[in-house]
Amino acid sequence: MDCLREIRGKQAHDPMFMEKMNTTSSSWRCICVPGPLIVGAGPSGLATAACLKEKGVPSVVLERSKCIASLWQLKTYDRLQLHLPKQFCELPLMGFPADFPTYPTKQQFVDYLEAYAREFGIEPRFNETVSRAEYDAVLGFWRVKSVGIKGEVMEYVCRWLVAATGENAEAVVPEMEGKGEFGGDIRHTSLYKSGEEFRGKRVLVVGCGNSGMEVCLDLCNHNARPSLVVRDAVHVLPREMLGRSTFGLSMWLLKWLPIRFVDRLLLIVSWFMLGDTARFGLERPRLGPLELKNLSGKTPVLDVGTLASIKNGDIKVCPSIKRLKRFAVEFVNGETDSFEAIILATGYKSNVPSWLKEGEMFSEKDGYPRRPFPNGWKGENGLYAVGFTKRGLLGTSMDAKRIADDIERCWKHDAKHRTAFTRSS
Repeated sequence: MDCLREIRGKQAHDPMFMEKMNTTSSSWRCICVPGPLIVGAGPSGLATAACLKEKGVPSVVLERSKCIASLWQLKTYDRLQLHLPKQFCELPLMGFPADFPTYPTKQQFVDYLEAYAREFGIEPRFNETVSRAEYDAVLGFWRVKSVGIKGEVMEYVCRWLVAATGENAEAVVPEMEGKGEFGGDIRHTSLYKSGEEFRGKRVLVVGCGNSGMEVCLDLCNHNARPSLVVRDAVHVLPREMLGRSTFGLSMWLLKWLPIRFVDRLLLIVSWFMLGDTARFGLERPRLGPLELKNLSGKTPVLDVGTLASIKNGDIKVCPSIKRLKRFAVEFVNGETDSFEAIILATGYKSNVPSWLKEGEMFSEKDGYPRRPFPNGWKGENGLYAVGFTKRGLLGTSMDAKRIADDIERCWKHDAKHRTAFTRSS
């Protein structure tokens, strides 16, 4: 552990970036990072690295996949577009190109993120999966171990650690009775690309969030025969109303009106535009869409045409699943229907507790910061979180700026002491 012994005799503000091979094993290396270490090269990690770079603070970004924004590049369906207008989805310091449409496509968003990384010189270390990160109180540093695709082990030693793996790190795959006997294709939306391979088939989509609704529409457009499991009450709103995006209109109204009044207005306009969704099996929650989002993080569905397909019978709405049978599903209302495939639009979850060994900032139950927005971005001993606000890319940008500001203050404070120490010596 030559690297760690050397650090013990140095200050945390050492500006040198030292990389040393362990003399006893060529498969182990220790890297001493002068600035923050960021885990995750999705939009959250990129935004934080860019904000730090603008302030003159170097960082190292680790990414378990082979590319930036791996969720968008590798685990999303082909027809995906941003559900919110582009002005609400841009990262700090760089907007979308002017010629991009209001709702950029999946590929356009990926192109934007790649251009963003180039603009700020962000070069993540790919194919490095963080297996463990813990604070060494004796050393006064974070020790972060990662494993490469060939099994090589790296240990990073840093003063600041930023968890940027976000809310969508791991797919949520629910247990279903009879799963082993179903016989057909069962896959999570992270493995779904297009309805083309399901053409002519009866497909059950489980989950009625934005992804589930859009996958159903995609299946319809490819002449499949989808059904949709709706387990809970859900708010369905038009993507645009009164000539503006529903989200943009909501943000504008909240500047002047209380949230419950804005919710009431949104629901009235939605009723005139979409009708009574409960008639089609889509009961609304008792809380309004914005209040529910604030309290639970549950996002309302912004309709892009799925509701029309439900109304005309192209998409059948079903209750919760009781159990699976051979190419069939029994529902809790006692009905049974046949299906050739099941798509699980059951969302994602944080994986922070699996690698971050600390019990104060993050909850082991759900992997989110214990302190709610807007106070969940900072922990103890130089630990930070970005991308866990349940407020999309707007929340990510806010946290990235806060983190960069906070680390910059420490960085400048250390630089001042470095200068004073150099002069006195």
